[in-house]
Amino acid sequence: MPAKAGSLTTEDVADVANDTAAKISADAQKAIADAAKRIEAAVQQGIEQVRAQSRVYADVASEQLDEATRVASEQIRARPLASTGAALGIGVLIGMLLARR
Repeated sequence: MPAKAGSLTTEDVADVANDTAAKISADAQKAIADAAKRIEAAVQQGIEQVRAQSRVYADVASEQLDEATRVASEQIRARPLASTGAALGIGVLIGMLLARR
């Protein structure tokens, strides 16, 4: 049966459907690419925040270690015999623990 003027053929409908599917697919790919970029940026920002915070923690730990070293040095200088005795006692305890194995 011949097609009437102004009516669409099956091929025309198929072409329109294919064009629509291709456009939807392209839009979906663009949306996925945009989402991936946003996720990557968020992850990068999170990594930078963790790095900055870890630097702060490392600085604080370093300062505390320096302070502990200073206090220990002062105590050793103030009480050399007591410090030597404590070190000897700790060495004996560690030796006994290792000898049991």
